Amino acid sequence: MNYILFDGNVRNQLLPFTFTRPVADIRVGILTLREKWEKHLGFTITTVTEDYLAQKWPMVEMPQNVLISASFIPTETLVDMIKGLTENQAIFYNDEPVAFFTKEDQDVDFETYDIQVCPEEAVFQIAHTWDIFSKNHKAIALDFKLLTVGRTSQPIPEMAVAFNKEQIFIEEGAKLPLCSLNATEGPIYIGKNAEIMEGSMIRGPFALCEGATIKMNAKIYTGCTVGPHSKVGGELNNSVIMGYSNKGHDGFLGNAVIGEWCNLGADTNNSNLKNNYAEVRLWDYETEGFARTGLQFCGLMMGDHSKCGINTMFNTGTVVGVSANIFGSGFPRNFIPSYSWGGSGGMTTYKTNKAFEVAKIVMARRGIEFTEDDAAILEHVFEETTKWRRG
Repeated sequence: MNYILFDGNVRNQLLPFTFTRPVADIRVGILTLREKWEKHLGFTITTVTEDYLAQKWPMVEMPQNVLISASFIPTETLVDMIKGLTENQAIFYNDEPVAFFTKEDQDVDFETYDIQVCPEEAVFQIAHTWDIFSKNHKAIALDFKLLTVGRTSQPIPEMAVAFNKEQIFIEEGAKLPLCSLNATEGPIYIGKNAEIMEGSMIRGPFALCEGATIKMNAKIYTGCTVGPHSKVGGELNNSVIMGYSNKGHDGFLGNAVIGEWCNLGADTNNSNLKNNYAEVRLWDYETEGFARTGLQFCGLMMGDHSKCGINTMFNTGTVVGVSANIFGSGFPRNFIPSYSWGGSGGMTTYKTNKAFEVAKIVMARRGIEFTEDDAAILEHVFEETTKWRRG
């Protein structure tokens, strides 16, 4: 069977992260959504996504296919239901297609399909940006079980202090001298060739992905993911850093999601709680207003390739787009459009030629080429987000 992930109707609710990737390539827990499905189903999976992303993430269609909404995290029940799909069968949840069987070039008409209802207990969905951090505790636990079942961890170093050791898994090549690992509240996963420097204190659930680094004396609270080849220092709480991004110095990041190729300057801090303890609202790209999150704690959402200078302060519930550059004193506004340059004193447009120069240098430092496909995607994002910069 050929499996294909599609963005679904939540794609716009996951901006700015889905400006630069399909829904399937959002990281939550240890793995991306695509990687989770590939592990469960045992196949490489392609994607149906926006046309401007399709050159980098092409779809492969075969005579028989099962399409799966990428925002749903695989659970045991849902995986079994999907594996059992046959011709003209579909799985729905709340009138939304979760998965369906189709033949090549078939016109899909759900009126003719045998509809199966996905039970509530089998549903685990990332439908909003804030779900990425608010559901990260559970996602880490599921991925930990998926990745470690039947495997043996590398030994915990003698100089490391560890609690609930059976819930700690260390991959080959990881370094963690003189740190504290507390897996009492959830598992701790240390990826291949990752490093936790001296004096750091970690509380699970926690995921440190391949090649990532925790700097000396860092304080990492529960529900955090540090994606591949990222560097983190200071204080981190209930946050997801998707990969290749740096928060290398002191400062607080809480209830936040940071995309790829971002850099937070020294002593950057975000507020994750309003002074009046009220519900936090976040910018909604679809309604072009501020949406209710239902959360009291919600910090910073930052899209790919964005940067901020030293001592930057982000207010509760701030959304930063793609390739923004923020600096200066005071709090910038709580919606910063893509390709904005400036801070609380005002912003101008960050031109693509300048942004691309930086992206090439930043990616080359990790041995990754800034390709024509990357440039085309970021150029499209620039054009698509023009109206908010003018506003």
